[in-house]
Amino acid sequence: MTDSILSYEERMWQLTEATKKAMPDLADAYYGSVKAAVYRDGAIDLKTKRLMSLAVAVQAGCKDCMISQTAKALELGASVEEILETCAVAISMGGTLAWSKALVVADYLKAQDALD
Repeated sequence: MTDSILSYEERMWQLTEATKKAMPDLADAYYGSVKAAVYRDGAIDLKTKRLMSLAVAVQAGCKDCMISQTAKALELGASVEEILETCAVAISMGGTLAWSKALVVADYLKAQDALD
């Protein structure tokens, strides 16, 4: 499964770009002002915001969101331990359903050779 998750991630980003081009007004509104207002350093640093978003993504069961937030957290210097603790918080609130969704994060980390 780990090889396919990287292919899935690549395809996810390709489709995101295609839909942004097809819906430029919505893309500008969402990726422009809304995201810019949230995903920047403020009272809470950007890495922590990405980890918070990851916990929400696990709770929501959004595969694309989990992959995206994990990738962005890693880019911002989050450790595997921080990512797994974030998943643990989501699991503590969502039980076995959240645990099953957090396996997407584990699969992504394994594909990145970050998890044994």
